[in-house]
Amino acid sequence: MDDDLIDEAGSPLSRYTKLPGTGFFYPDSLDDERAERRARETVEGSEAVVIADGDADGLACAAMIRETYDAALDVADFEAAIAERTAEDGEDRGVGVVDGDDADGESDDPTADAHTQSPVGLISAGPYSLDTALKRVVAYADDGIDLYVCDLCPDEFEPIEEALDALSASCASIRWFDHHQWDDAVAAAVRERGVDLVVGDSEEECTADVTLRTLDHSFDERWSELAAVTRDHDLWIKEDPRSDDLADYSYWSGGEEYATVIGAYGADLPEVVREYVESRRVEKAARIDAAVERAATHEVGDWHVAVTYGRCSQNEVAEELRERGADAAVIVKPAGSASIRGSDGFRHAHEVAGRVNGGGHPQAAGCKPDIYDDMLDYAHHWTTEGQACKRVILAAFEAVAEEVEADEADEAVADDDQ
Repeated sequence: MDDDLIDEAGSPLSRYTKLPGTGFFYPDSLDDERAERRARETVEGSEAVVIADGDADGLACAAMIRETYDAALDVADFEAAIAERTAEDGEDRGVGVVDGDDADGESDDPTADAHTQSPVGLISAGPYSLDTALKRVVAYADDGIDLYVCDLCPDEFEPIEEALDALSASCASIRWFDHHQWDDAVAAAVRERGVDLVVGDSEEECTADVTLRTLDHSFDERWSELAAVTRDHDLWIKEDPRSDDLADYSYWSGGEEYATVIGAYGADLPEVVREYVESRRVEKAARIDAAVERAATHEVGDWHVAVTYGRCSQNEVAEELRERGADAAVIVKPAGSASIRGSDGFRHAHEVAGRVNGGGHPQAAGCKPDIYDDMLDYAHHWTTEGQACKRVILAAFEAVAEEVEADEADEAVADDDQ
């Protein structure tokens, strides 16, 4: 493929935000090779391993765990790399820029091999890659390590069963911290393997809160403050302006960099990081505006559901759509997945997502409908702004609306009978 076809430079925002980032066009086979190599380099020889969601909440947990092992990396190299990146990024439109966590190890970046430096290895994963991450720990970890899993909730037990059985036999301990909505049977199966599973109230705590209160360590006040600011964004409380800085920075940096910087500074990011975040927000704001303008509102039962499409910051788009009267917002992404965000008037996001290959919280969930068989399906997805994906998600909203209406009718009958 001609690199110019996926190069955003010179292309109008109205066009390139309808396509996935360049990483989407990188073959999975090559990406898997690289990920496998990095996992081996990360895990081999480690005293402990953390598998964490790569967002601000999951990475805050990783930083806390490294603190308990006195295993944090030196922040100075990262600060120098951030300053250099800010200077070079004036014309770069992309997010998730190459840094120490994304580099191929062949650059002059002093943070390129950061993933190999701490005795507490960090593997970033999502709910759909948790099984793979666990298998990589099985393959490369020494016997007797401590394993931590943070801010990840498996929808089913079967995909992780074999790896978890192996790790239960080889690890000194397995501790799992989370705050998502767990299926009772999945939670029971995990605990039966000897895992110390601690799940917080998803409406009151983020996983950083859970990790902070569960680890047997005397954390100073900055860690409590970090958990509070992380919660402010993760639960969409939005009372502390620093929480947006943390969320944006975690999105635009690699896991090693983020965990190291917040481990050193907590919620009060250093000036070099704040300058970097501000430089990226110009692009972020333009993407949000484009997604909001593409939105269309649908009436589903008693709900106003705003649906849009594009590569953007879904939480901010959802917030803007709520301010315009939406009870729920759906942001369909060019890579095929979608984010579902609710409100006080809509607390069924996880139920909708569960019907289309996803899950999450009552007011925040994600999914990727199983509708993409080949590149022609993706081509249709891009040229129609996610028409098929929108259709199946709206059908899921309709189904949930019917269930809610039926439940309310049953409750009314029961009240009348009393």
